[in-house]
Amino acid sequence: MFERSAGVLLHPTSLPSRFGIGDLGQNAYKFVDFLEESKQKLWQVLPLGPTSFGDSPYQCLSAFAGNPLLISFEKIVEDGIASESILDDVPLFDENFVEYGDVIEYKFEVLNEVFDQFKKNKSKEIENKFLRFRQEEKYWLDDYCLFVAIKDYFDGKPWNEWNNDIACRKENALNHYKDILKKEIEFHRFIQFLFFEQWNELKAYANSKGIKIIGDLPIFVAFDSSDVWVHRNLFEVTDDGKPLYIAGVPPDYFSPTGQRWGNPHYKWDVMEKDDYHWWRERIKSLLKVSDIIRIDHFRGFYNYWKIDGDAPTAEKGEWVLGPGEKFFFTLEKYFGKLPIIAEDLGLLVEEVYKLRDKFDFPGMKILQFAFGTNGEKKFLPHNYTRNCVVYTGSHDNDTTLGWWNSIQNNDTDEKEFFLIYSGSDGKDIVRDMIRLAYSSVADIVIIPMQDLLRLGSEARMNFPGKPSGNWMWRFQWEQISQNLINELKTFVEVFER
Repeated sequence: MFERSAGVLLHPTSLPSRFGIGDLGQNAYKFVDFLEESKQKLWQVLPLGPTSFGDSPYQCLSAFAGNPLLISFEKIVEDGIASESILDDVPLFDENFVEYGDVIEYKFEVLNEVFDQFKKNKSKEIENKFLRFRQEEKYWLDDYCLFVAIKDYFDGKPWNEWNNDIACRKENALNHYKDILKKEIEFHRFIQFLFFEQWNELKAYANSKGIKIIGDLPIFVAFDSSDVWVHRNLFEVTDDGKPLYIAGVPPDYFSPTGQRWGNPHYKWDVMEKDDYHWWRERIKSLLKVSDIIRIDHFRGFYNYWKIDGDAPTAEKGEWVLGPGEKFFFTLEKYFGKLPIIAEDLGLLVEEVYKLRDKFDFPGMKILQFAFGTNGEKKFLPHNYTRNCVVYTGSHDNDTTLGWWNSIQNNDTDEKEFFLIYSGSDGKDIVRDMIRLAYSSVADIVIIPMQDLLRLGSEARMNFPGKPSGNWMWRFQWEQISQNLINELKTFVEVFER
């Protein structure tokens, strides 16, 4: 299904912007131009949903909604939705890292001003587009907007800490909050409209340049999300609104106590009764905003680590069988062959690979995992098959330069092995690692932007198990040289990508 190609991993929050966080404006289009000039055909992003506490794109308030922080104010002005006054008085933000607290306060203040201007101006063209959006996204939109409006009303508390009548979605309570929060609900509908208008336009631009978007689908959703609040019958949640069983992974090379993600598990038997309708809506939604879907924690469809909801760590739990092949056969019945990449990392059983291969999904190879003290031979390029995606590292890893520095300090034998295996002289080991990826038989190679820029551990995107201080890194255009563009073009041409 996938042609031999190359691309870059960069979440839009990491784009340059004077507004404190990357957005879907001119710098996103400039990034697409950079990809085109470098002969890249893929842009991989992280989940695009609205983030909450901890700012993780893997713990979103909705599996369907978009992140309002990515809305470009400059595009809003360009599109005639608001006046240039919204571009005045921009605070002085850090150019290298996202200061989420300040950014959230500032951006929502401006978005409220945009909404007020939209209501006063009453553009018929924009109103018609807004109405069409509401109709097309009715499956999730109104529920989500009510959810976030109520969440704001209760000072950001999770839904199970709201008043019991609305936490349990009693009809009288739903009607009451829909009435008193009418303006707030409409505001959230409008900013979702802005997000998807801007994202769809950006995606169309990328596609016109021959660049496909790889979107990210976390297998689990956040407990404090509109999905769980609205579809509580589909999740392992107690009658009093607490997670009964939660997701995570046992101890592995990322964490000695495992990873306690806290997401509620699905009631797969209930979901199966309507042919996984909620999942089908989720896939349909993601296919609108991306061309290829990377499923995070693919293993969970075969079996998943089941932890008691009140367990402090992920060390104790049990493996429980997931829906397996019947889930993907059902999806194929409705969608046909799906463009899916399976994240198949970690300590897996053979049946996970069999499930992946049954549907011809490419798995993932992380080059950093091939070396170091715990290096695994399956990640060495000479062991690859064509149907896989190779990365130097992922959003959960250190940068390649940061990884190399730790190798140099701690493991001289493995350092020597890398130099021999890659044919490197040690002068630019990041380039040599990238070259290994490009020269492999893997159909797809994806390089994190931090590695292209030769950045160290200071540019790491995420530390698994660390609750805060993640997802902050941003780049600047001065870091991109013509030499880098030429290097990528040469790799694409030489290795026929």
